[in-house]
Amino acid sequence: MAESANAMTVALPAVFDLDTLDSVRDGLIDAMEQGAVRIDGTGVQRVATNALLMLLSAAQTAMRNGLGFEITGTSAPMLAAIDRLGFKPGFAALMRG
Repeated sequence: MAESANAMTVALPAVFDLDTLDSVRDGLIDAMEQGAVRIDGTGVQRVATNALLMLLSAAQTAMRNGLGFEITGTSAPMLAAIDRLGFKPGFAALMRG
C-alpha cells in the first residue's frame, strides 16, 4: 500500500473488540472518504480476531479504490495477536515503522 503524507490517522482504542468495532469501522469509512488512511495501533492492549479481520478488509477496500492504507504503530499485544492468528503475511505489507 502506498504511503501518503496527507493520510488521515485513525487511532485504535485500547480494547479493540466487538464493542468498539462499529465505531472504528465508522471512523475508517469517514477517513477513506477523505483519501488515504493511517492506522495507529500503539495504544491497543487487547484485540479481537474480528477487529483484525476488519482492518484487513479495510486495506483491501482502500487498495481497490486506489487509496493508501498503512499501519504506523502496533502495540506488542496487537503484534502478538497478529502472529498467533497467522495474519502476519496479510499485515506485513501494511505495517510501517
